[in-house]
Amino acid sequence: MAEKDLSEKILLNYNDVFADIANGLLFEGRDVINPKTLEDKLVHAQYKAEDGKLHEEERDVFKKICREFGIEIALCGLENQTAPFRLMPVRIIGYDGAAYRAQLLNKSVERIVPVITLVLNFSMTQWNEPLSLKELMKIPEGLSEYVNDYKIHVFDIAWLSEEEIARFRSDFRIVANFFSKKRLHGDDYIPDDPSVIEHVDAVLKLLAVMTGDRRYELSVPERKEVSTMCDVAQRLEDRGIAIGRAEGRAEGRAEGRAEERADTFERVTRNYMERENLTRAQAEEKAKAILR
Repeated sequence: MAEKDLSEKILLNYNDVFADIANGLLFEGRDVINPKTLEDKLVHAQYKAEDGKLHEEERDVFKKICREFGIEIALCGLENQTAPFRLMPVRIIGYDGAAYRAQLLNKSVERIVPVITLVLNFSMTQWNEPLSLKELMKIPEGLSEYVNDYKIHVFDIAWLSEEEIARFRSDFRIVANFFSKKRLHGDDYIPDDPSVIEHVDAVLKLLAVMTGDRRYELSVPERKEVSTMCDVAQRLEDRGIAIGRAEGRAEGRAEGRAEERADTFERVTRNYMERENLTRAQAEEKAKAILR
């Protein structure tokens, strides 16, 4: 599980990819967030639960967005999902609350910095679960206006339009295009994106984790020969051909051994029938006994 969690975060943690996702989803592709102004923030936060014990929660990716001269203007987190999750609003309010609490503990803070969390749904199913805290509640009559709501922002990657995908400029455009095409064409989809991949290993690990298809975990020598998704498709095809040949050779050897055993059994059976004047059933029993 730890390896899976790490693999799905590597690509999004690159500043160029993180900024590209934020610009593409929040600002219609405009260069509002500069990758050079991003700073990593701690993804771990601790809290004391009702049981009195200290617990820890961990975000996927969390960064500080700064302007010139290092002025902090926002905190932004990305959360990956392989399937819709009903209680996601509760999880997000926990993450965001921890980020606000950390600011509260910093006595030098004069103004609270906004916290933004984007949920990236890589499932082939559109998000069909609650998008706000109140949707999870059954609020007694007369109390609704006193219960604070909390909304989450989910983006269905496989359902982005071509126009929306074109807003991305980093490797995330390749990833988004892959999931969109896979949704449209199913398991028969063969990657055909000719765009050059900047972070090859990270892209392939993300695809392997989010699709559950371990074939995208290419070996180091294979990854060195890959620069586009077309190359990935060729590697998968070559590997499939090699496996098929190996399986064919193994199957051929097995069939050959089976035929040889059958021929031997038949010869021994006939010898017993001719030499000892046995019935076929009797001869087969004796043949089985010595050929075990």
